[in-house]
Amino acid sequence: METKKPTATQLNKLWKHGQELLGVEYPIMCGAMTWVSDPKLVSQVCNAGAFASLACGNVPPEVLEQQVVETRMLTDKPFAVNLITVAPNYKNHLDVATQAKLPVIIFAGGLPRGPEIEKAKLSSAKVLVFASTNVIAQRMIRFGVDGLILEGMEAGGHIGPVAGPILWQQILFKHSEDIPIFIAGGVATGKMMAHLLLMGAAGVQIGTRFVMTTECAAHDRFKLAFKRAQAREAIATPQFDSRLPVIPVRALRNKGTDEFNKLQFEVLKKLDAGEIDREGAVLEVEKFWIGGLRRAVVEGDVERGSLMAGQAVGIVDEIKSVNDVIDELVIDAERELERIAEEL
Repeated sequence: METKKPTATQLNKLWKHGQELLGVEYPIMCGAMTWVSDPKLVSQVCNAGAFASLACGNVPPEVLEQQVVETRMLTDKPFAVNLITVAPNYKNHLDVATQAKLPVIIFAGGLPRGPEIEKAKLSSAKVLVFASTNVIAQRMIRFGVDGLILEGMEAGGHIGPVAGPILWQQILFKHSEDIPIFIAGGVATGKMMAHLLLMGAAGVQIGTRFVMTTECAAHDRFKLAFKRAQAREAIATPQFDSRLPVIPVRALRNKGTDEFNKLQFEVLKKLDAGEIDREGAVLEVEKFWIGGLRRAVVEGDVERGSLMAGQAVGIVDEIKSVNDVIDELVIDAERELERIAEEL
């Protein structure tokens, strides 16, 4: 028996553009998370009426191709792939996505080039691009993308330099009538979602909360770490010296993050003493986290693995089914909109 979905009368007035772009009932996007956003989770989110993307990371192209096939076996709903533009397999991933005729292609991790956006659009896909600064957003709009995902630095994993509320004022307030804009970073409740829609958002993207679902394949210890965490424990990777560039990542603090900080100081001492050149120093730092996310998500090493999580982890303390999470978001958002309408 098909479960009755919650009504979204008020929501449908606000997120129409998001519905049309994604082709879904609820433009609630499950963020693409490496080792987490697999065919099972993606299909479950899509079958519940929302939207999700396969996380490409740097998997071999044939693996991504198989994941697309597997996801299509599990759902007849629209879904996307999330392409990391700085990944060595990026161009091959783009080929897989366009040949699969996916309805949506998402570019992340850096700026796609104009011809790459055009290639995606020629495959009949709608193109979404992450924007972590106003400059990036303006450039992507000029490139003709179909929608933006504004991701504030509150988000988990690889993050940009600007907080969400600033991006909303710089971009959402100015361009929400020109192009569908989805908000990512720090979103975990229906009430918050309702207010973002009132500000002009076409929908939202949520990552951390979907980790805390029964359908998510992440290790139980990984989920338990999320359940116990406070918002302040989801910290961004610090950079102590410009000679050692560090890609900012937000993750839960553990022994691994502490050891990484110590490593930076040790490498800087070697650099100052002339015991190592800059290239070697950068290589030492970059090697530290190789395989770190897999160790945490798949193997359950929550001490030294990378526990990528957004600050919304401080709000999420219960594991629920995907259906229950989406229903709760929709019901709470609808109630909030009804409350506001009564007070006006």
